Amino acid sequence: MAKYKLAIASHSLGRAAVHDLPNKLDQAAKYGYEGVEVFFEDLEMIAKSFPGGFTSDNQILAATYFKKLCTERNLAIVCLQPFLFYEGLLDDEAHKKMIEKLHLWFKLAKVLGTDIIQIPSNFLFDGSITGDKGKIVKDFREACELGIQETPVIRFAYESMAFSPYVSSWEDLWEIISLVDRPNFGCVLDTFHEAARGWADPSSITGKIENADEMLRLSLEKMVKVMDVQKVFYIQLADAEFMNPPISERHPWVSDANHPTRMTWSRNGRLFPFEEGGYLPVLEIAKTIIEGLGFEGWVSMELFSRSMAVPGLHVPEEHAKRGRESWDKLKRLMNLDG
Repeated sequence: MAKYKLAIASHSLGRAAVHDLPNKLDQAAKYGYEGVEVFFEDLEMIAKSFPGGFTSDNQILAATYFKKLCTERNLAIVCLQPFLFYEGLLDDEAHKKMIEKLHLWFKLAKVLGTDIIQIPSNFLFDGSITGDKGKIVKDFREACELGIQETPVIRFAYESMAFSPYVSSWEDLWEIISLVDRPNFGCVLDTFHEAARGWADPSSITGKIENADEMLRLSLEKMVKVMDVQKVFYIQLADAEFMNPPISERHPWVSDANHPTRMTWSRNGRLFPFEEGGYLPVLEIAKTIIEGLGFEGWVSMELFSRSMAVPGLHVPEEHAKRGRESWDKLKRLMNLDG
């Protein structure tokens, strides 16, 4: 059995509102991906196309359709993501609604044939969430207890978003995982987010935080010492554009001045690893996770970029090819086939 299985996030092949799902999955199969991350926007678009619109039943039908397309192309489904804005909600009613939604996602996951739901760290900026660790841990334990009751057990892959106000680094992430202390609660590690918080700064003319290389070295050394690789359910690989000029309030990508610069960058300027214009230390981070921690399993290529919204049948194929070429280059650089 191969140590590493290659996947791609469905949105990385093109926006659901612009690109046809069968074609996206055709390209994933053509370029040798073994699996896909299901991005909920794809299910949403399918469900809305059915009579009755975006109902729970139509979401189930959409998941059934997605699964059928993947089975026909021999593509496994790695996870369902992103379950947004879950932990730390101050309003009890809002939290209850998220629990109701979670029960629906359990059904969607079962239909899709995956046991993983990915939860990004909450990045609401409207004052509706708290960074209180007790509250965050309580919320995740509740989800885990519900997930354990499912057959098969539902696992949760928490992801630290570089622009989250409270959980923005792997260190923050690991603290929460350790406190939650449940067998079905782990994480996904993303080279973009680890670099974006602990090394890069898209608002700086240098593109880096102060003492970036030393800070990253110390962080990665600590990761190897303290993180349990069994809690890493899968990994994502991505690079990003060097911003020249740096992102500021006047930058054309900025649609909301309240959004952090890293959020604007993340949504518009990612690249696949080692592509022209990229500059993040993807190789160093990937080596730490794969060689240092000893990770084996699903490796997913994830892209958020302006190019995802470009119309045309060629876009999914270009993205699938680019992601595959990036993975092949990483394998050569790390001698993963040797």
